[in-house]
Amino acid sequence: MIRISDNGLSYYRFESLAAWPELAHGVFTRDGGVSPQGLNLAFGPHDVEENVRQNLGRAAQAVGLPHLAFVGQAHGDRAVILTAEAGYRPRRPADMVRGFDALITPDPNVGLLVKLGDCQGVILYDPGLRVLALVHCGWRGNVANVLARTIERLSADFDVTPADLVAAIGPSLGPCCAEFVNFERELPPSFLAYRTGENHFDLWAVSRDQLTGAGLKPENIEVAGLCTVCDPAFYSYRRDKTENRFGMVAGLLPGGQP
Repeated sequence: MIRISDNGLSYYRFESLAAWPELAHGVFTRDGGVSPQGLNLAFGPHDVEENVRQNLGRAAQAVGLPHLAFVGQAHGDRAVILTAEAGYRPRRPADMVRGFDALITPDPNVGLLVKLGDCQGVILYDPGLRVLALVHCGWRGNVANVLARTIERLSADFDVTPADLVAAIGPSLGPCCAEFVNFERELPPSFLAYRTGENHFDLWAVSRDQLTGAGLKPENIEVAGLCTVCDPAFYSYRRDKTENRFGMVAGLLPGGQP
């Protein structure tokens, strides 16, 4: 990943996605926001709504998108298709559509945002068809296989061939810190293959294998390999029990120009 500092903001871009200049994206750290604790991108009682609105605008501007569309995430496997006409640009919590964890768009200038605090943000992109998905995938999403469900939706609605997709898995809970003391109740038996210690699991490997199991080529998957618990640049619920969230943003630029 490439770290970028721009007008007080600090964010990452995936090296593997640089081949497609029409794909604007960024994984934002907590640096550079107007909130007391930084670039918080999630509405809630822990922050002032106007602070969040300004932070959202700063993140969109940094990657060249006019605005960001997002939903109330549910740790499930449902996807929603967002177009330029659909909206999904809430200015307060009451405006949010809820219950989805994958955002899909074929349209330029629709900036997608998933809010993260240890969960994975995953970009899925078909460069030929120019269809983009951005997925929120925590451990519950891994259990539900939200990645495969999203790829199925891309195939059904946009005739995407999974082998044509490129994917990027963002900073998130690493195998060093993904401890599940109740894993026998919370995780399916198949996840035992990803056990790295007494109670620790490699969720990055789970997602990578779920992507390849859905038809992606291994060489088309980039894993950031940054643990949000270990890296204080990111908000982390496990580390701080914070309700602040950093964000992964992705969107298509009109005309394929950076």
